[in-house]
Amino acid sequence: MNCSRSRRATWRTRKTSAALTLVMRPNPPHRCYVALGANLGHPMATVRAAAQKIAALSFVDDFRGSSLYLSAPREIRAVQPDYINAVVTFTTATVAIDVWRELESIEGALGRIRSGARNEARKIDIDFLLYGDLTMATVDLTLPHLRIAQRAFVLLPLLELAPTIQIPGIGAAHALLANVQEQSIKRLNERL
Repeated sequence: MNCSRSRRATWRTRKTSAALTLVMRPNPPHRCYVALGANLGHPMATVRAAAQKIAALSFVDDFRGSSLYLSAPREIRAVQPDYINAVVTFTTATVAIDVWRELESIEGALGRIRSGARNEARKIDIDFLLYGDLTMATVDLTLPHLRIAQRAFVLLPLLELAPTIQIPGIGAAHALLANVQEQSIKRLNERL
């Protein structure tokens, strides 16, 4: 058995009269949600390319994408072009941190350079929003995403894919729309 397979499964022991036996039990699939955004270069093409790369990952099943949205930059100090945004969803039995590492790899392949500045213009931004009902906070990954409840460009495409979704530790996503109604966003007549 290879290492990547062992990270995708949990182990339990079963006692038999003759010996102790290890039985591998696969992790159940988790529904994941990932936000995509870009406002430099060719943002629509880049967001589509990111979605295609995610859909092509070997551990991704039942992939779906939202409509594309046009949103104004938020909390910025310099003039920037508008963003193209979308959300994708898929199921996977791969552990959350391994999913995140693959998403970061896709960002890098599509030209993302992390300068450390918040809300800067970018070729691509991939945010891991939800991994089933998991809540976690590490140096590398926080789930649900820290600002999921504050962004219309996340909530609207998320609700398009899952109208009744509950955000762990926060509540119903549709109830959060009142908090973001002043944000400028437009649904485009194009889907991923």
